[in-house]
Amino acid sequence: MAVVDLLDLPGLLAPNTPLMGLDLGEKTIGVAVSDISRAIASPLELIRKTKFTQDANALFKLMESRAAAGLVIGLPVNMDGTEGPRCQSSRAFARNILRLRDLPIAFWDERMSSMAVNRMLIDEADMNRARRAEVVDKAAAGWILQGALDRLRNA
Repeated sequence: MAVVDLLDLPGLLAPNTPLMGLDLGEKTIGVAVSDISRAIASPLELIRKTKFTQDANALFKLMESRAAAGLVIGLPVNMDGTEGPRCQSSRAFARNILRLRDLPIAFWDERMSSMAVNRMLIDEADMNRARRAEVVDKAAAGWILQGALDRLRNA
């Protein structure tokens, strides 16, 4: 497979298989999973980055445990729509995953996801900074995946 347009993703997946969403941080990978109908995203886990192969194996293990058939990776586009070094890093991550496993991957513009999640955790969940740091990346992965699912549903 390859990196595909988000709207092409459903046609490459077996029916009733969830998707996983990723928020790639510098030190962690936030992971979220959808339900089998691909309507609702839920934060799942935080992978603490070590070496790429170990990180990929942890991701593949999560995918297998949930029978996930594809990935939606957050693409940290600049506010002006340009792609900087963080986008290049996300694209490189996807290429490296594809070297290890044949699966469909799509990107989703994640602008403002971490800011929105932080605001939600402060305003609605009243979380302190230390607790937010523990959950923000996987919550951002849920935000990214939910945005992609909503786009697919409304396409």
